Amino acid sequence: MGMSDANRPLDSADLERAREVLHFWFAGDDGSEAATVRRQWFAKDDAFDASIDYRFAALVADAIAGRCDAWGHDRRCAPALVIVLDQFTRNVYRDTPRMFAGDERALAVARRIVAQRWDEGYDALTRWFCYMPFEHSESLDDQNESLRLFAILRDDPLAGGAWRWAVRHHEIIERFGRFPHRNAILGRQSSPEELAFLKEPGSSF
Repeated sequence: MGMSDANRPLDSADLERAREVLHFWFAGDDGSEAATVRRQWFAKDDAFDASIDYRFAALVADAIAGRCDAWGHDRRCAPALVIVLDQFTRNVYRDTPRMFAGDERALAVARRIVAQRWDEGYDALTRWFCYMPFEHSESLDDQNESLRLFAILRDDPLAGGAWRWAVRHHEIIERFGRFPHRNAILGRQSSPEELAFLKEPGSSF
């Protein structure tokens, strides 16, 4: 990882930028999609990717380089940093190895959020995305933690649908020890079993 600014005090610009990230992600530009599960979160949408690239590409690069680490030590900003590192990366760098470049930092922030119990004060949709770095990890221990966390949301009317995806990710890591659909992007050799699996519907995310 790059140089960290974790000890830098936050200023009003940090708080405003973090609020911008959270509003964009959870409510949409005009605020009309607040408190909804947005289609763009889980569907490939070139226009959505382009809008994130236009508005947040520099922020994504800064976060990956550690220049936003201070956000991860603040209850208000930490969810925004997770979204930048774990979600915006996947939009801005889609189908390239760099789409995973923020995962390690995102997971560190997610662990801090849970350890500090900040998540207990967040709404269900915010918690969903704070837990996603565990679901994206290729570590079975992290996948086990993912199941524990998403089970908390299982009966939530908005975020309850996240549970089945957490189970699916866990099953794949338990079976293969990695996500086979990442192999081509990362230049990893797929085993015959993985190649057969990749031909099945629902094998990629």
